Amino acid sequence: MVSFINLILFGVAVQGQTPNACEGPYVFYRGDHIIIRSIDSKGKPRKESFSAHDKEHHSLSVCFSNHAGWDFTVPFRKEIKNEPCIWGQVDKLIAFSDIEGEFEAFRNLLIANQVMDSLYHWTFGGGHLVICGDLFDRGRDVAAQLWLLYKLEDEARESGGYVHTLLGNHDIMNLSGDLRYVQAKYFDRAKQMGVEYADFYDKDSELGRWLRSKNIIERIGDNLCLHGGISPEILALQWPLDSVNTRCRPFYDQGDHPENFVDKDIWKFFDGDNISPFWYRSYFAYPRATQGLVDSTLALYRCRRIIVGHDILDNVSTFYQGKVIGIDVNEHEGHEQGLLIEEDKIFRIDVSGKKTLLP
Repeated sequence: MVSFINLILFGVAVQGQTPNACEGPYVFYRGDHIIIRSIDSKGKPRKESFSAHDKEHHSLSVCFSNHAGWDFTVPFRKEIKNEPCIWGQVDKLIAFSDIEGEFEAFRNLLIANQVMDSLYHWTFGGGHLVICGDLFDRGRDVAAQLWLLYKLEDEARESGGYVHTLLGNHDIMNLSGDLRYVQAKYFDRAKQMGVEYADFYDKDSELGRWLRSKNIIERIGDNLCLHGGISPEILALQWPLDSVNTRCRPFYDQGDHPENFVDKDIWKFFDGDNISPFWYRSYFAYPRATQGLVDSTLALYRCRRIIVGHDILDNVSTFYQGKVIGIDVNEHEGHEQGLLIEEDKIFRIDVSGKKTLLP
């Protein structure tokens, strides 16, 4: 039976289920103490505090007032360190992008494609899960989605697999204070918890520290993975991947402030005028990238294909003689797809677990 409870999404009333009353948790380091703030299933703010030296004896609870059985717990990471950006060949790779807080769609895709089970346990063995950016802004449960990736990372490593969380333009915007796309509910809930929204992801928060350890571009086997793409201006720099990530990481907080970039070559990696790897759209939009640009990019980084999100497509599809794969579909409108590369074959996958072979 169709529910007629109205859900306010993007300022428009649509039919659906009731929204999640819970929010967070958000973890802050204050001196030698940790403070955890959240909103419970009754909409009441909660606060917990304990010594940072004692955090291994604590876990974080992610709750859903609107879904019985969806709650999960997250152990604290023993350490957070910057991610490697160059990886050898992998037998199985699944990639998604532009989840943007659509936790339900993401959860369903992971379960249907045997990346995890319904209790949020990693079941993908030695496979690699790649998120090509954009975790923030438009969906209803951004924090829950972030904590799920945080949790799965440790479990994947223990099984010989890996989770690669790359940053997109919306992620850099949130880290650097450009909050134009953040839903009003997140500001309201931050105020209810007695903090500013920007505090959720600053350098003194657990999620902020975790996000700042992420890369913007990685090579995983034959695949160059990033959010937008490599523009002619970026390609002309000829920077190796480790240099790209190492030199850009200190500026994640400055991505909206060009005046703070003394090195204008680094600014190119954040420039939203169709130059930055976060913002580049010309694989799919005018002016279109040339086949030569794609081939030169692949030659520089010794890859066979480029996997990107950022531009919404009707379906996960291949372009440029199969050398570019676009994986951003509009999950906000119920289009739930991803990419699977297995035994050198490329598949479109969906929320039913169906695999469709691509050229």
